[in-house]
Amino acid sequence: MAKSSGKTLVGLDIEPGYVAAVEGRPGRVAIERAAVAPLAPGVVREGDVIDVETLAGTLKTLFADHKLGKRVRLGVANQRIVMRTIDLPPIEGAKEIASAVRFQAQEHIPMPLDQVVLEHQSLGITQTADGPRTRVVLVAARRDMIDRLLEATRHAGLRPAGIDLSAFAMIRALHSPGTTEATLYISVGGMTNLAVAVGTTCVFTRVVASGTESMATELAERRQLTLEHARQWLEHVGLLTPIDDVEGDVEIVREARSVLSDGVRRIADEVRNSLDYYVMQEGAVPVERAALTGLAVAVPGFSDQLGGSLSLPLEVRVADQGRAGGFGGAHAGQLSVAAGLTVDEVGA
Repeated sequence: MAKSSGKTLVGLDIEPGYVAAVEGRPGRVAIERAAVAPLAPGVVREGDVIDVETLAGTLKTLFADHKLGKRVRLGVANQRIVMRTIDLPPIEGAKEIASAVRFQAQEHIPMPLDQVVLEHQSLGITQTADGPRTRVVLVAARRDMIDRLLEATRHAGLRPAGIDLSAFAMIRALHSPGTTEATLYISVGGMTNLAVAVGTTCVFTRVVASGTESMATELAERRQLTLEHARQWLEHVGLLTPIDDVEGDVEIVREARSVLSDGVRRIADEVRNSLDYYVMQEGAVPVERAALTGLAVAVPGFSDQLGGSLSLPLEVRVADQGRAGGFGGAHAGQLSVAAGLTVDEVGA
């Protein structure tokens, strides 16, 4: 997961239904230029690239039309990525830690190591009930999944400068300086990506297939709409205005409200289950607040209903718009993960 130089870098967030690209400079999350392009159904499924050639063509056109730089950092998020926090004996040398991680990885990764890309980051010495230990975040991704992503990127004429977990990028984009308590970050778009971070350190992450794209697909199938029209109806209907006061086809309005309400409930259930799993882990820090980003922030009332279901203070956050101030209007949340990919780290 290579670090960038002082040159501009484009963060590339590829999700079911769309790809978002943000150009920025290392050191601070600030969007200089940005672009979004739709993806046809099936090109990316649950975060995994299925149609390499179609994705490559979309990326090539997007970058050419918007004159974006060719150096990119790619975000990855799907259910075939494993993140674990492990405690090693108190060692500090980078080579020694890498050797110990490789030795213990198979105990923590439920996949053959010769089929995964393995990365780790040391969090330093931590005091535990068993004494001082070197705490390490370990990430493993299926190699075939990474290979398809890189193949599409290179076929588009782009130069991958690194790959990172989308969850890490989301935290970097949305973290408020000085915040040290455990925060739940949720990005709802082509899918739902959630992460728990203490300060800027990610301690738990999970990807859920449900998102605004699956809701749009459901509405399109029920009412015989195009996907684009279904997305527009979801934003138009939202979850705030009394249903009898929403203008438009009565049946579509009611169907859209039903799809949204059911979708929020499903996501809330998945998030609660994930938090229940997280708090059962040794050393888990109770989550104090939550932040929402992604396409869902464009749906009126989505954050209110989700926050109420989670019984947590939920704040809508989007990445700093920088020179691209106002890009996307209500859709600014769609750029958050891509913006976080443009930097290596942010201040705690």
